[in-house]
Amino acid sequence: MITALSPVHLPELSPRRLLTTRGEFAVLDVPPPAGATVRGTVLLLPGYTGSKEDFTPVLGPLAARGYRAVAVDGRGQHGSDGPADDEAAYAQDELAKDVLAQARGVDAPVHLVGHSMGGQVARAAVLLDHSPFRSLTLVSSGAARISASQEQRVTLLRDALAVMSMEECWEAILAMGPPEEVGGPARGIGGPEQLRNRWMSTKPAQLLATGAQLCAEPDRVAELAAVPLPFHVLSGSHDDTWPVPGLDAMARRLEARRTVVEGAGHTPMIDHPAPTAQSLADFFDTLAVR
Repeated sequence: MITALSPVHLPELSPRRLLTTRGEFAVLDVPPPAGATVRGTVLLLPGYTGSKEDFTPVLGPLAARGYRAVAVDGRGQHGSDGPADDEAAYAQDELAKDVLAQARGVDAPVHLVGHSMGGQVARAAVLLDHSPFRSLTLVSSGAARISASQEQRVTLLRDALAVMSMEECWEAILAMGPPEEVGGPARGIGGPEQLRNRWMSTKPAQLLATGAQLCAEPDRVAELAAVPLPFHVLSGSHDDTWPVPGLDAMARRLEARRTVVEGAGHTPMIDHPAPTAQSLADFFDTLAVR
């Protein structure tokens, strides 16, 4: 299974600032090529310990299909500023309101895509106000709290952050083993220095608050199913954060389109970006036809 992509295979993208009524956010913004038919805008939210760069492999393919693809760092996440010590600023409701402002700051209504923790924030945004969105895709993001094994890992990280600096935590993470075994902040797009910079630029309060949310998220699928939007549940064929059978069941409850990317794990947009991007664009295309 592919676990990362070398920078040589990635498009050269420069982050820019997205101005919204809720402040500025760092984004990667890839428009369709000149002369292409513009079919819509996609807003992509990264997961816990992740960043907008996690979507880099799928931004170009989405743009080639006619979709402006905008991946965003949430408040306090990598390139977007936020308080270092105030966990209240990262309450899920606050992050959801940020997403509503981001959608309106690009080109609402947008197709909303949330990975893992970003999927739960996306769900919260849709439940607050679905009007800025054309659809919701949940990527490797389940109905409720994370699995017991992942809850143990997140709790360990939160306990470490309570007594250690970000630098000390990073050294402890690396000491646990290779990135493919440790996962989390040590795994993603880019080399070791880029991943370290991502970790060091993320605010501790953001990690503490969102980690607590992952360990306590209630099942809100029934609420979501009542929202008049098309839904898509996409995942890899194996996932220890939210087991695949649970994702299958959530998709049935939502009457959602269901996509399983064979051979991919918790990050299908990194593990197998081509079929992931194709599945996303195919879903969006069906809505354009309707």
